[in-house]
Amino acid sequence: MYSIVPKVSWSVKQKMRKRFRKCRIAAVRVRYLIIFNLWNGRGARLIETILDVHNTTVYRVAKRFRELGEVSLWDGREDNGTEKLSETYLGVLDEVVRSSPLDHGWRRPTWTRELLVKTMVRKTGVRIHVGTMSRALGLIQARRGKPRPRVECPWHPAAKTRRLNKIAHLVASLPRHEVAVYEDEVDIHLNPKIGLDWMGLGQQKDVMTPGQNEKRYLAGALDVRTRQLHWVEAEKKDAWLFMDLLKRLTVVYARARVIHVILDNFKIQAIPL
Repeated sequence: MYSIVPKVSWSVKQKMRKRFRKCRIAAVRVRYLIIFNLWNGRGARLIETILDVHNTTVYRVAKRFRELGEVSLWDGREDNGTEKLSETYLGVLDEVVRSSPLDHGWRRPTWTRELLVKTMVRKTGVRIHVGTMSRALGLIQARRGKPRPRVECPWHPAAKTRRLNKIAHLVASLPRHEVAVYEDEVDIHLNPKIGLDWMGLGQQKDVMTPGQNEKRYLAGALDVRTRQLHWVEAEKKDAWLFMDLLKRLTVVYARARVIHVILDNFKIQAIPL
């Protein structure tokens, strides 16, 4: 079996091993390993088992190596034509990734590599493999993360603009003996939120927690003039929480003629007057 690949000097083997260690292309690394195993006297059937390739692949790699030498292990990339992942292609890909699939006529809201390949064919006419798309995403430093969910405002844009203008006018022209506050609620979890962490090989880190998770709910009001925050706490997020905050505001601003409370339309605020 050793005879089906040409003998080379020790220095050439060392240079090939050095290039092999620097190579990050899986298919090329497999071809190098086939040649190394052949030099070590292993047969095609044994290499098939070791590298999980078909024995015909072993013969094909050996044949090309005899004809072209080490360059055959790299698919003759210098003869492959223009690099597909050009600066222009990567620039378009960066714009596409920053947009939504919905902007390009797709029904799903998030990108997959397969969908990016199809979209880039439309945009550039260049088709690449899904694996090459992974390399392209790495070149533009794209990351795969969890999108932030957002609820679209149910109001018509004109109605939303009118309401915001009205609030801005109220705050800007607030009379001396009147008060305006921005109100909102927040959930507090006593158990810490455990995110991703770096750990050593075979290590499983522990994060200390209080045990059974408990919640607290806060309702707060921010004074538009003084930026002072007033808040109340409760174990339930219901209308009583909102009413407790209103009661506190009447105590804090006992001398105010009118207290303007600017809030959203959360259901606990719909209390009968």
